[in-house]
Amino acid sequence: MGLFVELLRAAAILLILWHVRGSDFFEEGKSDKEILDNLLVTTRYDKRLRPTVQDADFCCGMRSPSDPRTPGSSRQHLPGGPLTVNVSVLLLSLASPDESSLKYEVEFLLQQQWFDPRLKYSNKSEYEFLNAIHHHNDIWLPDTYFIMHGDFKDPLIPVHFALRIYRNGTVSYLMRRHLILSCQGHLHIFPFDDPQCSFAMESISYEQTAITYVWKNDEDTLRKSPSLTTLNAYLISNRTVTCPTKSSWRVDYDESDPDDESSEDCKCSLCQRRFEQQGNYSCLKVDLIFTRDRAFYFTTVFIPGIILVTSSFITFWLEWNAVPARVMIGVTTMLNFFTTSNSFRGTLPVVSNLTAMNVWDGVCMCFIYASLLEFVCVNYVGRKRPLHNVVYRPGENPVTQGDKNKRETSGPNEIVSCTNCGPNPCTHAANNGCATEVRKKEPPHPIRVAKTIDVIARITFPTAYAVFLIFFFIHYKGFS
Repeated sequence: MGLFVELLRAAAILLILWHVRGSDFFEEGKSDKEILDNLLVTTRYDKRLRPTVQDADFCCGMRSPSDPRTPGSSRQHLPGGPLTVNVSVLLLSLASPDESSLKYEVEFLLQQQWFDPRLKYSNKSEYEFLNAIHHHNDIWLPDTYFIMHGDFKDPLIPVHFALRIYRNGTVSYLMRRHLILSCQGHLHIFPFDDPQCSFAMESISYEQTAITYVWKNDEDTLRKSPSLTTLNAYLISNRTVTCPTKSSWRVDYDESDPDDESSEDCKCSLCQRRFEQQGNYSCLKVDLIFTRDRAFYFTTVFIPGIILVTSSFITFWLEWNAVPARVMIGVTTMLNFFTTSNSFRGTLPVVSNLTAMNVWDGVCMCFIYASLLEFVCVNYVGRKRPLHNVVYRPGENPVTQGDKNKRETSGPNEIVSCTNCGPNPCTHAANNGCATEVRKKEPPHPIRVAKTIDVIARITFPTAYAVFLIFFFIHYKGFS
């Protein structure tokens, strides 16, 4: 018994000495290095151990880090519960190599905040927080892993971090990230698609029972820097969500499982059961929705295409035999459209399916080529020889007369020209037995046919092209 009492006395003395020593290095005049060196001494702090949880709602409540109150004073939580890591993202810059690319560079600041009771220090210190940038290798940090389709742009070096420890034990860990994301887009409706870039963050080794990631103040959108810069990247919306369990990269989900026969909830529960075999990990997801610069494509592709196609329709208002003018307009518009289309097509994404730009180029070229073929048809018809050898002047309606000496038998009700009525010609029914000169119905003259084709083309071509424009922009814009 005496030995036990002595041991208790010695332990009490050591505790008093440690407290005196601790209160000494927390006094004013001590630098943050001296305080951190004492806080992180190996006999007191082990970075291999996750911080104990005293207030699970600290990060969600977002009490001020400079608040001297001890966390957990208002609500107690069983130790060993999940450590809440509060996450926020601040967008700094967005960029894309070119307008048609599906790769986007995203630069942002990722802030993680949690509570570590082992890092509390006295309020007597003059420091509101300790700058622990040079002690980041000695402090426990969450092993946040980025899940994305892409890569980091540059290597991470210590100057990309900021690490602050506040008086009440709150740790703020700020890092700069520059990601190159391979985004998802509906290229079959390019340039009317809205690419979506996503990346997620989760712990690589700590399960959800140990670490839980939450968005700061339950924010549903990302914060943007006042100096946010963009280059060929037009962000229209963003959202911050919790990763669906079934979409996690760690899930080994079998769609043929017999349990997967009911609703989506059943699928998630099935994923959850399989997920737990590898561990259930907390995950946060960021979705960035971009759009194309529609004004760029209208001024570069669509409006010049409309001008060239409608210019090819001018030939319908020229004379049918104005060969030099009609040939020049048809060939020039076709060559110009080829040049414009080929110069722009080189910058488009290469895909194996039919895109909106392919439809636009194909239909516009068909209209230009059809107007050229219409001229060829009109010129061919207009130059054909009439069915009868008569002398005519352009614009006249030729009338072919039969042989005056030839008498033909006409039907009883046919109106004929009689030659026996005296010096003045007369007309009457053919059944009166007089000698007649029959006026037959002649086929249309080739020039009249050619001009009729031009008149029809003046209406059908612009109308058909207008219908195509309405259908094209309504159809493909409806997919975006």
